[in-house]
Amino acid sequence: MNIRPSAAIRQNYNEIADLCKKSRAPVYLTKNGEGDLVVMDIESFERREKELKLAAKLMEIREARAQGAKYYTVEEVAASMRVAIEDSKSR
Repeated sequence: MNIRPSAAIRQNYNEIADLCKKSRAPVYLTKNGEGDLVVMDIESFERREKELKLAAKLMEIREARAQGAKYYTVEEVAASMRVAIEDSKSR
């Protein structure tokens, strides 16, 4: 875990930026000894956002399945697609 005082962002921006990019981990900034901010490189942030959106979507699907929503296996979808393709060819 990378922890730095908040003044470090002003005094050593390049060092903090390099640390974020190289470690792919957030840097925690403190103010008066207490947690204040978290800084991370943009690629890590965007990856994290995508992961959070995917996790939320998976949770929605789990909840829907638990409530009895119909779902299809990969094999069922593939079979349905093959039928649709064959139907479109014969038209």
